[in-house]
Amino acid sequence: MQKYLQELFSNQQYNEKNFFLIAGPCVVESEELINEVADKVSTICKRLGIPYIFKSSYKKANRTSAGSFTGIGDEAALQLVKNVGEKFAIPTTSDIHSEREAAMAANYVDILQIPAFLCRQTELLIAAGETGKIVNVKKGQFLNGPSMKFAVEKINNTGNDKVGLIERGNTFGYQDLVVDYRNITWMKDIHVPVIMDCTHSLQQPNQSGGVTGGNPELIETIAKAAIATGADGLFIETHPNPAVAKSDGANMLRLDLLEPLLEKLVRLREAVI
Repeated sequence: MQKYLQELFSNQQYNEKNFFLIAGPCVVESEELINEVADKVSTICKRLGIPYIFKSSYKKANRTSAGSFTGIGDEAALQLVKNVGEKFAIPTTSDIHSEREAAMAANYVDILQIPAFLCRQTELLIAAGETGKIVNVKKGQFLNGPSMKFAVEKINNTGNDKVGLIERGNTFGYQDLVVDYRNITWMKDIHVPVIMDCTHSLQQPNQSGGVTGGNPELIETIAKAAIATGADGLFIETHPNPAVAKSDGANMLRLDLLEPLLEKLVRLREAVI
């Protein structure tokens, strides 16, 4: 595994044979929420020996409806994410949407995440790479795995070799996504860590009501298949009560269901490694 991951997880019980986890609520709603989730997930991960990265978006720039919640303020939310990282001694990540945001967010988080719809934006990828931070790029819903080598190359050309790729399914019709697990193998051939987004891959976008739907009952299925096909990490958005979440509630995992799921996945990883 890449040396930068060993450094990233230096404060944790890092085991190359286990998968790592990126998890947290979709968006920073409040300090209380992100602390509750980080506390619970970090405790579970310590017990199971799973390296853990806390994730929560400081801003939701890609919303279907103009009335959807977008955030509590960029730097206010980023500061809360930074505080979580320091309080629980875990790395943090959040997504960015423009070149300007790359330098700003790099002051607060350890990993910059590039949203799927923006994975071909050359100037954004270059700006992220130039921060020197780890850059995780979500594969576009309109791309196959091999084509993501060009996104990796753009970041590498800045002198930054700390890149990961995230699989999140492909558009199927107008209101659904499907996961082609060949993409995990193909992206691993690019020689970067490959992460399966187990929640966004179950979204049902473009609903007539202006709020994205989802199939959270299939999160376990997606996660098990990802471990079986060699994913290095899993991305799971989780919330104590998804029904009242301000973003992506329809596809997040309820927080109390995370521990039994991770227990199953650790056993599966041991069986297939």
